Amino acid sequence: MEKKELPRELRDRHGRTVRYLRISVTDRCNLCCRYCRTQEVPFIAHEKILRFEEIEEVIRLAVNFGVHKLRFTGGEPFARKGFMDFLKKLRLRFPRLALKLTTNGTLLAPYLGDLKELDVSVNLSLDTLDREKFAAITRRDMLPLVTDNLQRMLELGIPLKINAVAVRGVNEADLPALASLAMEHPVDVRFIEFMPMGDESIWSGDSFWPAAQILEAARTHWRLEAVRDSAEAAAAGDARERGPARLWKLRTPDGRLSRGNFGLITSVSQSFCHSCNRLRLTADGHLRTCLFDDREYSIRDVLRNEGPEAVARIMAEAVADKPVGAEILAARHGPVARKRMSAIGG
Repeated sequence: MEKKELPRELRDRHGRTVRYLRISVTDRCNLCCRYCRTQEVPFIAHEKILRFEEIEEVIRLAVNFGVHKLRFTGGEPFARKGFMDFLKKLRLRFPRLALKLTTNGTLLAPYLGDLKELDVSVNLSLDTLDREKFAAITRRDMLPLVTDNLQRMLELGIPLKINAVAVRGVNEADLPALASLAMEHPVDVRFIEFMPMGDESIWSGDSFWPAAQILEAARTHWRLEAVRDSAEAAAAGDARERGPARLWKLRTPDGRLSRGNFGLITSVSQSFCHSCNRLRLTADGHLRTCLFDDREYSIRDVLRNEGPEAVARIMAEAVADKPVGAEILAARHGPVARKRMSAIGG
């Protein structure tokens, strides 16, 4: 039987087109954040992890389908040996791709010059600037390493965003200090609503700090001016390509305007699923079309045994059936996925 011709792009039945591939290169991490994973959960066996050459082949297929942005996540990406050499190879092969990285910031020091040279933008996960609280959240006393690397990234001019998971009863008091980084530096500081992910999640109604309340707390310190109404937002291009964050400039009572932006990612209270353009690749070789949906499409063995064309067909079929995550979330009253965040890749 004649094979059906592959589509030119990855489009789902809701009219959304995938342009953005998030790749978990490892589930290993040198931190153990309480909202991400428990200490008892074993890491994925080495032989089950995709080789860098295999990840590169999936990237090639994605680029052929029109994907133009990659984000590398973990675990902690730099916990995997050879990751920086892999980034260098990708930049040579795909010079036009937007390369982005999500990191906890603890292992960056040897690689900061390379990140600048390769034009890799960084999302730094940082929930507090209080050393004792950082140790309580991450189970590791490593905040000085993170803040030193943060300062070096600012000095080098590496494009930087700071992401804080907003957890009621944990880091509400940290909002002024974290948001003040956007006052003084050209960075986006975004608070992400705590998502009910994983059977072992500590998420509950008591721990959920909704965006509306975060916004109200920020307004006790600054006047907020929506970035979408500014000239820089107009220059940012198609809103569907700018990501899910809602951004504001901060203005002090004496009129001083922030150099960066304060942001909210309303993953739970105000869905942005209608414009989702993402596809995820897990470290053990599964495609996941929606963070909230446990359906996964295994490609590791297919790639090894049948070749890239068979993987391309799985990619197209998986995206065609991509669900609307908000509908899954609305039907549940607790965790929406069995897998923990560290196993999916953020």
